[in-house]
Amino acid sequence: MIYFLLIFQQFLASTTHIFAKNLTFDLPPTLVLFFRSLFASIMFVLILLIRKQNIFAIKKKDVPKFFILGALSIPLNQLLFFVSIKLTTAPNVALAYALSPIFILIIAVIFLKEKATLRKIIGIVVAFVGIGLILIEKGVSLKSEYFLGNLIALVASLSWAFYTTYGKPLIREYGSIYTTAISMVLGFLLYLPISIAVGDISYVGMIQTTHWLQIVYLAVMTSGLSYLLWYYALKRMSASSLGVFNNLQPVFTTILSVIFFKQVLTSIYLLGGLLVIVGVILAQINHVDEESRRE
Repeated sequence: MIYFLLIFQQFLASTTHIFAKNLTFDLPPTLVLFFRSLFASIMFVLILLIRKQNIFAIKKKDVPKFFILGALSIPLNQLLFFVSIKLTTAPNVALAYALSPIFILIIAVIFLKEKATLRKIIGIVVAFVGIGLILIEKGVSLKSEYFLGNLIALVASLSWAFYTTYGKPLIREYGSIYTTAISMVLGFLLYLPISIAVGDISYVGMIQTTHWLQIVYLAVMTSGLSYLLWYYALKRMSASSLGVFNNLQPVFTTILSVIFFKQVLTSIYLLGGLLVIVGVILAQINHVDEESRRE
């Protein structure tokens, strides 16, 4: 059952790339993020109220941790995601997020002093060779929106890896729904100053009915249900085991991009994408077993 839910969660996550790309054709990415995170925050507060959970149940020692998780959630991960999706292609961003298990491994080696085996190192190198091919597919220049978008997507993926790793202890103590809800609300509050500085409110008149429907979908289905499913699974699996499922996301996203955006798949993209997925799986083979034993 848990695996079926994760496959469904990855499909939902892949639609995020599609809807976000479509919205940023017409609207500033910061404006889309403002309303997506606002609606998602309201939804999560309502969920907590319906469940009759104490919204202020955070222990004093954990308050800074929830603020950090909130910052990783929206001002970093989601903001960088929306900026990158406007600049590059949806499949490229999805592949960047497929690298999150690699980033989780690197975090584990650096901060948790986990042993870096030869298999893991080879997997990391293969994955980065693949993403490197895609990164430089149209040349290397910070003046190129495509290249810059790919770089930003990688940073967004790194922030998601930190979000997943950092949030696991809080999930164990507070539960997946509460942790997701509070991190989303705090993330929105931390994003507010950025939104005000950018002047998002002046663009509200650009939003049409179809845009509102897509934003609500992103808030309810991908920021809401998808996040809940992710953390529900994270409570029952190791972060590294869960990260393997991110390999499905670029596959789903690529298929949807071909259908809806008539995306042309180049040989470099296909080769790079294959290397990324093979590298991630190769690096995870032993890591999943080790994590499972520790769990």
